[in-house]
Amino acid sequence: MQITDIKVRKLFDDGPMKAIVSVTFDGQLAVHDIKVINARDKFFIVMPSRKNPDETYRDIVHPINAQFRGMLEEEVIAAYKAECEAAAQAEELTATV
Repeated sequence: MQITDIKVRKLFDDGPMKAIVSVTFDGQLAVHDIKVINARDKFFIVMPSRKNPDETYRDIVHPINAQFRGMLEEEVIAAYKAECEAAAQAEELTATV
């Protein structure tokens, strides 16, 4: 399964959650609401989840093995960082005009 598109839907400045991302696989399946988190100077992703009646959370979708999770996390975080750089460049450009 190949990642064919990553869209950073929303960026956050404050708090540990830094972005909400959608990922498309093989141009056939989209997974929305993957969160990019920065905690203890490390970036990682949190998969979409649902709150259970007992107040716990359960992932709606998740990688089955560590290898795929690592690849997904690496690509999502790279897309997040690229989006941050593009936003910073756009801000610089706007400031100089």
